[in-house]
Amino acid sequence: MHKYQVALCHCVSSKDESIYSKDSLMSTKPGKEIMKQAIFKSKGYRQFDKYKKEAEEEFPKFTRRFADDLFRQIKSDDNPTETQGKFASEVGSDEIILAAAQIDDVRKRLGNYDVLLDRISRILNSNFVKMTLPVFNALYDAASQHFGDRVDAKKKADLIDGHIIAIDLSEPMDRIMDKDEDVEFLDDYKLMNPYILNLAREKIASGGPDVLEEFERGFKDARAGQYMDFKLKMRPRGISEESMIECYKKYRAVMGTAGKNMALGRLPLGEIFYLGMSKAAESVGCGNEIEDSIKNGLVKIPSWPLYYAMLANNVQKGFEFTVKKSELYLAEARLALDLLPGGFSHKEFLEFLFLTVEHYNLFWFGQLQKQKLWSEFESKLPR
Repeated sequence: MHKYQVALCHCVSSKDESIYSKDSLMSTKPGKEIMKQAIFKSKGYRQFDKYKKEAEEEFPKFTRRFADDLFRQIKSDDNPTETQGKFASEVGSDEIILAAAQIDDVRKRLGNYDVLLDRISRILNSNFVKMTLPVFNALYDAASQHFGDRVDAKKKADLIDGHIIAIDLSEPMDRIMDKDEDVEFLDDYKLMNPYILNLAREKIASGGPDVLEEFERGFKDARAGQYMDFKLKMRPRGISEESMIECYKKYRAVMGTAGKNMALGRLPLGEIFYLGMSKAAESVGCGNEIEDSIKNGLVKIPSWPLYYAMLANNVQKGFEFTVKKSELYLAEARLALDLLPGGFSHKEFLEFLFLTVEHYNLFWFGQLQKQKLWSEFESKLPR
């Protein structure tokens, strides 16, 4: 895990630590509020800092558990060709699996534990994954406290591990589809994917049949969102509000379902967690589209900036509307906070979490305004 540049701002974990440096936080209104809460050690800051530190300590252990379990699954599979075929049928694509002639060579390579550990470490090197672990721990603890559950450390670890592993599956799948990262390891990822999904299901099942069923619904929705994302990449000028809402299922379903399952699906808390986490994830999606556009030198396809730029016939306005869209998502996430039971133990944690989301979005929009990439973006719009 990365070290943090400023002690009073070390409450947020990210691959790009500069986002939460002192100067970066001072550049946005929510960033200044984060600093203020850190200085005065508000309850939300203290809770967030506690879970962040626990996640830092736990992440290497989780990585090892993930690698150990995946290694056993790959080694013990008597019919890897069938495993690949079943996965292709489930996700509806032959592009993300290996040809039968490749399986033995790739399986032999991943039979070296250190090689497999390297591949797992690569796909876990994700902001989305690293920032999610402390959130799930907090939500699980909050729900357990609210319902007066008996302490069950293994059940908690399995449920959280399972959802983190399921979220992590999107990383190799996206890299395979986009072919823009880790190109030399894509065959390894193709072999790993079915076992990653199987492992996630095994662990999530510890929460009971209703929890597993909820995960399956969310996974199906996430696949639908990912498929729409792929279709829009092929036909970007076909973008519409309806298709973008469908595309955003990849954020909404993954985080909303995980949030609901941290409460073991129990109402009303599970549904409140679903609302808060799904809308916060969609808000982050807007910021991610701005960040990716800057880093890649063109408006991301598909994205809200592309949609709004085409409607307004103006790239700059496209990004301005995207920030407004992120604010709408976040307003709905904050609505969930008002629905929490009175005296809820982790409300301040969630308020602080949503501040970090707001800062993230505004920080990247501020970077875009400084760099003035409008003409470059305009020249690369799909025609």
